Amino acid sequence: MLFVTATFSLSAMAQTILKGKVVGTDSGDELVGASVSIKGTAIGTTSDVNGNFSIGNLTAGRKTVVISYIGFEKIEKVMNLTSGMNDLGIISLIEDNNLLGEIVVVGVTDIAVQRKTPVALSNIKPIDIEEKVGNLEFPEIMKSTPSVYVTRTGGGYGDSRINVRGFDQRNLAIMINGQPVNDMENGAVYWSNWQGLQDVANGIQIQRGLGATSIAVPSVGGTINIVTKATDKEAGGNVKLGVGNDGYQKISASYNTGISENGWATSILLAGWQGDGYVDGTMGQGVNYFLGIGYEASPKSKFNFAFMGAGQWHHQRSAWLSIRDYENFGTPGEISRKFNSDWGLLNGEEYSFRRNFYNKPIASIDWDWDINSNLSLTTVLYGSWGRGGGTGPRGRNFEIYPFRNDLTGANDPNNRGGLEYRTAEGLIDFDGVVRNNRSGAGYDGPISTFQGQTVGSNGFRNDGVNSNVAIRRASMNSHNWYGGISKLRYETGNWTLGAGIDLRSYVGYHYRVVNDLLGLDGYYSTGNRNSNGIIVAQGVKANPIGNTGLNDRQKINYYNIGVVGWQGFNGLAEYNNGRVSAVIQGGVSNQSFQRKDYFVFPENDTDSDVANQLGGYFKGGANFNIDEKNNIFFNAGFIQRQPIFDVVFQNFGNTVTDNLDNEDIRSMELGYGYTSKKFNANVNLYRTSWANRFVSSGVQVNGVDGVANFSGITQLHSGIEIETTYRPMDNLRLRGMISVGNWVYDGDIESTVFDDNQQQVGKSTLFVDGVQVGDAAQTTAFFSADYNITRGLSADIGWNYYGNLYADFAPEDTEFLSVDNKGAVKLPNYNLMDAGLTYRINFKESSKAVKFRLNVNNLFDTMYIAESNTNIHASDNVADNYEGVNKENFVWFGFGRTWNLSASFVF
Repeated sequence: MLFVTATFSLSAMAQTILKGKVVGTDSGDELVGASVSIKGTAIGTTSDVNGNFSIGNLTAGRKTVVISYIGFEKIEKVMNLTSGMNDLGIISLIEDNNLLGEIVVVGVTDIAVQRKTPVALSNIKPIDIEEKVGNLEFPEIMKSTPSVYVTRTGGGYGDSRINVRGFDQRNLAIMINGQPVNDMENGAVYWSNWQGLQDVANGIQIQRGLGATSIAVPSVGGTINIVTKATDKEAGGNVKLGVGNDGYQKISASYNTGISENGWATSILLAGWQGDGYVDGTMGQGVNYFLGIGYEASPKSKFNFAFMGAGQWHHQRSAWLSIRDYENFGTPGEISRKFNSDWGLLNGEEYSFRRNFYNKPIASIDWDWDINSNLSLTTVLYGSWGRGGGTGPRGRNFEIYPFRNDLTGANDPNNRGGLEYRTAEGLIDFDGVVRNNRSGAGYDGPISTFQGQTVGSNGFRNDGVNSNVAIRRASMNSHNWYGGISKLRYETGNWTLGAGIDLRSYVGYHYRVVNDLLGLDGYYSTGNRNSNGIIVAQGVKANPIGNTGLNDRQKINYYNIGVVGWQGFNGLAEYNNGRVSAVIQGGVSNQSFQRKDYFVFPENDTDSDVANQLGGYFKGGANFNIDEKNNIFFNAGFIQRQPIFDVVFQNFGNTVTDNLDNEDIRSMELGYGYTSKKFNANVNLYRTSWANRFVSSGVQVNGVDGVANFSGITQLHSGIEIETTYRPMDNLRLRGMISVGNWVYDGDIESTVFDDNQQQVGKSTLFVDGVQVGDAAQTTAFFSADYNITRGLSADIGWNYYGNLYADFAPEDTEFLSVDNKGAVKLPNYNLMDAGLTYRINFKESSKAVKFRLNVNNLFDTMYIAESNTNIHASDNVADNYEGVNKENFVWFGFGRTWNLSASFVF
C-alpha cells in the first residue's frame, strides 16, 4: 500500500498542470464556461462556476494558451510550462467592441464591423441595456452615442422619439433582427409598441448615415439595428423584480431549455408592468412576451422561430402647453413640469381624454442554410398584426380645449368667460362634462328606439340632438403586414458577392369609433355619405386585447384603408484582404399605393387607382487598416426615396397626385479609427443633403386665400463626431463623445398659389435659406465612468450635454413667408447627470446568482426645455420670457429626477 501511494505521489509531482481564473474586466465577475485551450492541440477545458480552470496531463515546454468567452475579446498568452503546477493567475477579458457580430446566430441583420465596414457606428451592449434602461424609455439607452437626441415628448409611457444627425425617426431605418418596422404609410415608429425590447434586446447597433443595410430603407439619418435574443443554447432562467418613481412596478421571468440532443431549444419570456407616470395623469400598464424556438437540423441548416410583442395602454399628455401654462397651473409659484391638461377626475378616479392602446405581435421564422463552403442562403418570413389606436375628445364643446389659445389666455375673464369645464388647477371637470351631456333635450327623431333619450352629435342639431357635448372617441390605426427577405451570398478568396430580395405587403385600417359616451344614451353620426346617419349606443373599449371595432359597422367620422406593396431587389460586391476592404451596394424598389374610402365615396366606387413609384439607392465605401491600431474609411451614396402615402393621396382624397417626385438624399462621410487595448477613438465627418421635399400650405396673396404647393425644399446636414473609450486600469472604463452639427435649410422656395377653384392668384415664397433645422440638439456631448469597486460591486456615472437646440417648426409657417424673418427660436442649453450602482452575489459551486441594480436619472433634478413646437421669438419685455424664450411658446419640459431599483435571480 505504501508503494502504491508513493508511486501516485511521484506521478502527481511530475505531471505538468496549468490553472488560472477568468474574470470580466468591467465587472470583475467570474466568467462561467470560458473556453481555455492549448493552441494547435485538441487539449482544453472550460472555467467552472467560480471562473477557475485546470488542465492536466500536459507536457512541459513553450505553449500558447487561448482564452475566449462570448462577448469578450479573445486573448492568447505564451507560457513556458514546467513540471508541476503552473499558475496563469487572474485573466481579465475585455468586452468585445464587435459584440453584435458574435451574438447574431440566425437572421438577415446587416451588422457592421469596426475596421472592416466603412460606416460610422456605435454599439450598445446587452449589459448596458439590462442595467441602465430600468424605467427609462427604450430609445434613451442610445443618448450616449454621437448625434443622437432623444426626448419623452408629452411623457406618456412609450411616447418618446429619437433623432439622429437631425433627422427624426420617420427618416431613420429602425430594424429588429434585420426586419424593417417603420410604418409602411408614413415611416413613423411608435415605441410604445416595442416596450418589450428592453427585456429581449441582445444588443443595438446605430449605423449613422447611409449605413450598411442592404435592403432599401429610409436611412436618411441612420439605421438602428436592434438584435433580440435568439433561442438560447444553454439551459437556465431569470426572474427580475423592479420598482421606480411614481408607482412603477415590473416583474419578468424567462427560461431557456437549452439545446437537446436532437437539436431543439426553446426560450420564453413574460413580463408585466404598471405605473402612475411621472407626468400627472399618465398611468398605464402592459405585458411583454417573447417565444423563441430553435432547431439545428444539421451543422449547415438552422431554423429559428420568434414571436414577440407588447400589449399596453397608457394615458398621454398630447395637448401642448405654453410656458405660462406651466407657471399658472399645477403647483402655484413654480414651473409645474408634471402638469397635464388632458386629464381630470371622473367619479373620483383618474380619467383622460388621451389614452393610447396597442398590441402589435410580430412573428418570424429564419432559415440559415450553408449550401456549400462558398455559398449560403439566409431567409426570413415575418408578419405583424397591429390592433389599437388612441382616444381623444369629439364634440362641439370647445370650452374644454381652447381654440387657438393656451389655457392661460382662455382663462382670462375678459376672454369668452374663462374655462367652464376646468378646475382651478387646470384639470378637466369630467363630472361636469357628464352633467352637461345629460342636460340635453330628449331625442324626437325617426329612430324610434332612442325616443326621449339624450343623444349628442358633433354637428347634427335637429330632432332634439344636442351638439354642445363632448364624448371620447377612438381613432384606430390597425394593420396586417407580411414580408419576406432572402439573401444569397457567395464567398471566394477575398471576394464576397451577394444578391437579395425584399417583399412586403401592408394593409392599414383607419377609422373612428365611439369609445365613451360620457353620460349620453347615444351619439348621432353623419360622417358616412352612404348613410343617412346612425346613432351609436355602445362604445368600443380602449383596450389592446379584444375587439377594436374593425368588423363593426358603427364607425364614425371616417373609414379608409391604405394598401402598400413593396418589391425590392439588391446586390453587393465586397473585397477584403484583411488590410483593405471595399464594398459597393445597390438596390431598386417598386412601391405601390392604393387608397380605399368607404365614407367619402359611393359604395361602388371606393377604390383609387394604384400608383407605382420606383426608387432605389447606390452606395459604396472603403476601409484601409493602416496598421494594427489605425484605420481610415470613406463612404458615399444616394437614395431615391418614394414619397409617403399622404403625398401620393393629398387632402384625404382618392386622386393620385400628378408628377410624383422622389426625395433625393445624397451623403458622404470620412472616418478615422484608433484601436488599442486601453484606448479606442473614432472620428467621423459627414455631409447629407435631403432634397426635393414637398409641403403644402394655405397662404394669402393679394387678400385672396389659396394653397401653395412648395416643392424642392432642401436641408443640408453636416458635422463632426468623436467617440472614445479609455481603460486606464482593469477596473475602470471611461467613455466620451462629442458631436457638433450644422443643420440648415438650403435656398428659398417659390410656388404658384391657387384658390379653391384652382385658379392662379399669385406666387408665394418660403424664405428659409440658412434657417437652422429644429427639433434636435445640434451639439451633444457625453462622458461616463464605470468603476468596479470590488468583486461584484460596481458604480457608474454619466453626463450629457445638449446645445444649439432650436424649436421645431414647419418651413411653411407664416414666419417664413416674410423675407426679414427672425429664423428659428433657440432654446436654452442644458446638462444632465445620471448615476447607477450594481451589486452581484454569486453562489459558490452553482451557476445561481442574485443581482441588484439602482439607477438615478437627472441626478440634480435639472429643469430644462426638451422641445418646442412653436416659433415665437422673445419679447422685449423680460417678464414675458423664460430664460430668453417667450412664455407663449408651446413646449415640453423634460423629466426631473427619477429612479428605479431592480433585483434579479439568475439560475
